[in-house]
Amino acid sequence: MTDSHFNDLRGTLTDANTLLLQRQLPGSIERVWSYLTDSDLRRRWLASGTMPLHAGASFELVWRNDDLSGSSAERPDGFPEESRATCQFIDVDPPRRMRYIWPGVGEVCIELEPRGDGVMLTLTHSQLIGERLILNVCAGWHAHLALLTAHLEGRRPPSLWSTWARLRQEYEEQLCASGQ
Repeated sequence: MTDSHFNDLRGTLTDANTLLLQRQLPGSIERVWSYLTDSDLRRRWLASGTMPLHAGASFELVWRNDDLSGSSAERPDGFPEESRATCQFIDVDPPRRMRYIWPGVGEVCIELEPRGDGVMLTLTHSQLIGERLILNVCAGWHAHLALLTAHLEGRRPPSLWSTWARLRQEYEEQLCASGQ
């Protein structure tokens, strides 16, 4: 079992445009890697799409967040039922690291490190521009990683949209309090 308090901690902005989130996950590094790279497993917590695992490869992520939520009625105004992004790998080092460009949203790096009987996941999302994008990305990654953690622990995942809405408000309060 993972430390649930640790996994509830908010991400931090390491500078004005870089989010850092860490999660201690149960299982082997290969198991966690499969949840990052296998479309069927990844769609259960984030987005589907085949990933050719080599530098320079393009891949599409397809989000259907209503499927990860209690009801489509939870979807915030302004968000579509489905969204897509074509990303490109900068580098991939299975099963330890992937780094890719998400056009218009920044650069994402996910690193895995065996730690004890589990895995430390470190997510760094850089090149975030604008308060709205920063808040949406902070809440989005936090909420999606809550679903990943639940799946890996064998628990029922929380509703994505209701978790996202709560977290977005919390991140907004945190960022306003810190003056960022």
